[in-house]
Amino acid sequence: MARSPFQPLRGRGAAGSPDNRYAEHQRESVDDGWGSLEQAEPLHTELLVDASRTVISYNDSPDVPFDRSINPYRGCEHGCVYCFARPSHAWLGLSPGLDFESRLFHKPGAPVLLRQELSRPGYRCAPIALGINTDAYQPVERRLGLTRAIIEVLAEFSHPFSVITKSALIERDIDLLVPLARRNLAHVAISLTTLDRPLARLLEPRAAAPQRRLETVRRLREAGVPVTVLIAPLIPVLTDHELEDIMAAVHAAGALNCGYVLLRLPLEVNALFQDWLRVHAPLKAEHVMNRLRDCRGGRDYDSRFGKRMRGEGDYADLLSRRFRLAYRKLGFDDTAPLDCEPFRVPGRAVQLGLF
Repeated sequence: MARSPFQPLRGRGAAGSPDNRYAEHQRESVDDGWGSLEQAEPLHTELLVDASRTVISYNDSPDVPFDRSINPYRGCEHGCVYCFARPSHAWLGLSPGLDFESRLFHKPGAPVLLRQELSRPGYRCAPIALGINTDAYQPVERRLGLTRAIIEVLAEFSHPFSVITKSALIERDIDLLVPLARRNLAHVAISLTTLDRPLARLLEPRAAAPQRRLETVRRLREAGVPVTVLIAPLIPVLTDHELEDIMAAVHAAGALNCGYVLLRLPLEVNALFQDWLRVHAPLKAEHVMNRLRDCRGGRDYDSRFGKRMRGEGDYADLLSRRFRLAYRKLGFDDTAPLDCEPFRVPGRAVQLGLF
């Protein structure tokens, strides 16, 4: 198998910066014999302002259990090479590769915008998913506190929400989450890909270690916060053999529910992940891709609703059966649905019913 022309940077997930798919010109790295491809310069994170005029995004996807979400950040410093959100950086004129994990956008006006949007007379309450496209608790959140400020606004309105993260930083906000969880207004999902620390460091270089995420599950549950664990992505050959072990570990940590998502390779993620395979797992690369193609009708990716999350075919069915058997054996159960009834706009009089 041909060697990737890119070399990994320490602490970064992508092995390079493919050009924006909307760019007029495309570039290609070529080894000129002088070792120029081996001399990668250190990559520093740059923080930019996202001046969006709205903060709630709406969707009508049948694959997700929510119709609205909030993403305080664009791009993610966790650097997960498999991240399905990477192609969204092309909309900003940037590369879905290293730009995605080093050129980050934040929304400083998000709390004010959220308060305005929730206060509109026509707004109808439904659970909001926080940090769906990129992690709301990525490292820069420690300094900026945008996610905490958004949760404080949601608490003011008694608005139900869920948050998904692979960061232990969420423990900082337990003081906000606990009283909301008692009123069934807050759920947390922790994303976990593997229990193998060396593999996790390569796949998710700046995310919390797997064992640290299990500890976060324990601490949230001990505080009374409902926690689901999402095994995402489940990667054939690399991590699929861990499925039952991961489920047992998160159940022991106190997770109430569990789910999984098969690896997705939309747009530029496909080439980025295959480059990663050639660099970090060259002997398994073809095996990984062949098993994925078994689940995608012979293609690297299938974007159809109802198929993109789990795949189809014999191999996908085997994964599904293994998951269902372990789920029943361990005794997982669905968490209670979030409650929209308490939602109130602060300072607005409540309209009483006629009868």
